[in-house]
Amino acid sequence: MALADNAGCAKPNEDFPFPEIIELNVGGQVYITRHPTLVSVPGSLLWEMFSQKNVRSLARDSKGRFFVDRDGFLFRYILDYMRDQQLVLPDHFPERSRLQREAEYFMLPELVKMLAPKLSKQNSLGDDPCQSDPEELSPSADAARNLTSAGATLPGAAAGGPGGAGASGAGAAGADVRRAGFITIGYRGSYTLGRDSQTDAKFRRVARIMVCGKTSLAKEVFGDTLNESRDPDRPPERYTSRYYLKFTFLEQAFDKLADAGFHMVACNSTGTCAFAHDQTDDRIWTSYTEYVFYRE
Repeated sequence: MALADNAGCAKPNEDFPFPEIIELNVGGQVYITRHPTLVSVPGSLLWEMFSQKNVRSLARDSKGRFFVDRDGFLFRYILDYMRDQQLVLPDHFPERSRLQREAEYFMLPELVKMLAPKLSKQNSLGDDPCQSDPEELSPSADAARNLTSAGATLPGAAAGGPGGAGASGAGAAGADVRRAGFITIGYRGSYTLGRDSQTDAKFRRVARIMVCGKTSLAKEVFGDTLNESRDPDRPPERYTSRYYLKFTFLEQAFDKLADAGFHMVACNSTGTCAFAHDQTDDRIWTSYTEYVFYRE
């Protein structure tokens, strides 16, 4: 049958009905892999599919590729696991729960265990910060480091500041536990650019630096320099986009975030010409820029 020949480079026979190289169509995404990879985990769904003798019972697409009606994007991680039984995900992977569902469908119990949330460890590999964030630790309204879970055995650390005074082994471990999360810094600014961009740009006038994120994290990082007047009495576990800083130096905000253990993961900016002078050709541009910081 012509369709069978299109499914791989080697021609199958009666004793070995599948070719060495197999093409898969998973939810519209095409994957090419070796037959031993697909049968590397005994008892899995792919092992059952590609260990049987009756090849014709498997669904195929119009080009003769074996068809699997699942998420084509997430299948790449399933296939990676089938190759060496290891799990490697990108940083801040947002599809962890969906990938766990795919692992259950393909009957890969060890992969399901790897993807299960680890509530006993904060920020273990692949933990979704959005899922674990409200459950693992309980900061007070004043600072996220006053942890109730550590306060029972470490009263000095619960009452102390970020330095975690004491220096005992257990006290230092309690002080180092910090919550994961994102903080976004945004600002609107303006700058003047001369004719043909040949003169130096006169910038950067920053009117206000805005802070978006969880209230407890924002207060922990910026302390008294955080202006809460636009969103007073916000609970520590709630999010806000209405805080702003009492200073207008971006580098000062970056220093505070770096001291608190945050690092930048993304940024974006837009600019528009707000005014053009008819005689000098000077143009005043307005811009909006955001920086996203994350702490593991």
